[in-house]
Amino acid sequence: QLVESGGGLVQAGGSLRLSCAASGRTESNIYIGWFRQNPGKDRDFVAAVTRSSGIAYYGDSVKGRFTISRDNTKNTVYLQMNSLKPEDTAVYYCAANRYGGGTYRQLSLYRVWGQGTQVNVSS
Repeated sequence: QLVESGGGLVQAGGSLRLSCAASGRTESNIYIGWFRQNPGKDRDFVAAVTRSSGIAYYGDSVKGRFTISRDNTKNTVYLQMNSLKPEDTAVYYCAANRYGGGTYRQLSLYRVWGQGTQVNVSS
């Protein structure tokens, strides 16, 4: 099970930190990823981190602004979002991928999802 928190309303240029708390068979998770989605649009890859070694991967639109990290003692993954832009507005979801092998961008291989948290960035 995954539970997101930390969304909210922020002005452009501001920051938010999202959290994703995992429970259950967490040792089976290879990647924990963040995706985002707006109504009527595809769910897009934002970032992912390997549970074991903490290697991070980012989508092009967030590189240099967002940082993903994990704390295995708390079974929690964080997404620090800085220099937010109105186009970052979306529902943010965290998800677990148990396949590994460089599949961190493949939406279909994330089989466990959180409920989502809304992020609104005003201009």
